[in-house]
Amino acid sequence: MAKFIHYDYAQSKMLPINFSEQILPGTFEHTVHYLVDDQLDLSVFESRYCNDDGGRPAYDPAILLKIVLVAYSRGVTSSRKIEKLCRENIVFMALSADSQPHFTTIADFISRMSDVIQPLFLEVLMICGQAGLIGQEMFAIDGCKLPSNASKEWSGTHADMANKHKKIDRAVSRMLSKHREDDLHGNVDGDMRTKELKQIEKLKAVSLKVKKHLATSTDKIGSRGQPLKSNITDNDSAKMKTGHGVIQGYVGVAAVDNKHQIVIAAEAFGQAQEHDLLVPMISRVKTHLGCYIKEARLTADAGFHNTHNVTHCAEQAVDAYIADNGFRKRDPRFADYVRFKPKEPKQPKPFSNQDFSYNEVTNECRCPTGKPMWLSMANTVMGDHRYHKFQAYLNDCRACPLQTQCMRKPPTTNGRQVSIKIGDVKRVEPNLLTQMKTKIDSRQGRHIYSERLGTVEPVFANINTAKKLSRFSLRGKPKVNAQWLMYCMVHNIEKIQRYGAISQITG
Repeated sequence: MAKFIHYDYAQSKMLPINFSEQILPGTFEHTVHYLVDDQLDLSVFESRYCNDDGGRPAYDPAILLKIVLVAYSRGVTSSRKIEKLCRENIVFMALSADSQPHFTTIADFISRMSDVIQPLFLEVLMICGQAGLIGQEMFAIDGCKLPSNASKEWSGTHADMANKHKKIDRAVSRMLSKHREDDLHGNVDGDMRTKELKQIEKLKAVSLKVKKHLATSTDKIGSRGQPLKSNITDNDSAKMKTGHGVIQGYVGVAAVDNKHQIVIAAEAFGQAQEHDLLVPMISRVKTHLGCYIKEARLTADAGFHNTHNVTHCAEQAVDAYIADNGFRKRDPRFADYVRFKPKEPKQPKPFSNQDFSYNEVTNECRCPTGKPMWLSMANTVMGDHRYHKFQAYLNDCRACPLQTQCMRKPPTTNGRQVSIKIGDVKRVEPNLLTQMKTKIDSRQGRHIYSERLGTVEPVFANINTAKKLSRFSLRGKPKVNAQWLMYCMVHNIEKIQRYGAISQITG
């Protein structure tokens, strides 16, 4: 018969633990422990407390800051999970000196970081500079779009929300009318009535939420004077397109030095387009590092390319390399890029503008099936050309046998639209844009711009993948910006730990 080592659960074992010995030199938690205790100025937290003469002692902000930063480095943002780590994980027990703060204390500490995070981030950045981790050759600016703690289903203009409010009220009225009618005829189903009453209460709560939003806010107006979509849950966030579809979220922008990928400036913005974000980021880099902005080159992708940004860089004497949308097409190295694209299954070729017949004499347009279209906009300018815009009749499109080849999805409000080119617009291209194209198309310019990808993208990969920031857990721009800065600060502290900068500072 097989023999096994005897075991007995009814026994105790005492494990003596020295908390200071659990924070091992060379680890990330040791780096955080040293920086918070010996380098960072935590007097910024003093204004939060007024218990000098009486009241319960508060948790030391140094303890809370340590456990939050280490938790973020491990991809943990939940306050409840951080509390659990402080009870069960020996490293967190050591960092917190086994004080075991409650999750509400941790949540309150994180939600109020917006008041103090900027000076703390700047202090860590200065430590990186003292340790020689920041070069003065090139920095890259780019953005990373992340979902917010809000649903895109609750986005819309005030007109959209007003229509939704009316629709919800009509649904409630219909259900109540049905209940009254059932009561008169004695056709009451107890289980169904209970479910419908719960649904009515839920709809009333939603209706009240929409009504409050309409009463307490106004439409956000875009740069073109058109109302932008607001969000009931987080009005600072915005709808934005990503490679994975449309999200309700923020874009976290970072300026990263190319020597060791140190984040030298960061901010979260609640707007989909990035072309207005270059100037504030340049200003922030200038505030943080002064003359660095004049000594280093700046690289940014086509999302930041426009006349205003190029002009601003020229006025501020910033050596910028900002790609335009045609940069890759002009690069001879990408001439045969099509053959490297994955082959997609063959499908019927969708109709293009050339498949629509246009009569210049009568100014009439017909769709591929011969149906007439109406002129929706005449002589409009897009880019360097002038167009007539035609639109098919909705009923014709709904009944069209070639609908799937002509439209991406079945039409609901408008028929197929098409723009017919009728002429060109002679433009004098701004000289600065021409200079930027010439600069970035040069051999040196292409070499400098090629470093952008290896400078800023690893930072986003580290924060999004290794640190597991797949979405912001807070609401409102100040809090979301604080969370983004904390993750960027964690990234910088990790660089301090990885390159042994602590010994350089202490030595």
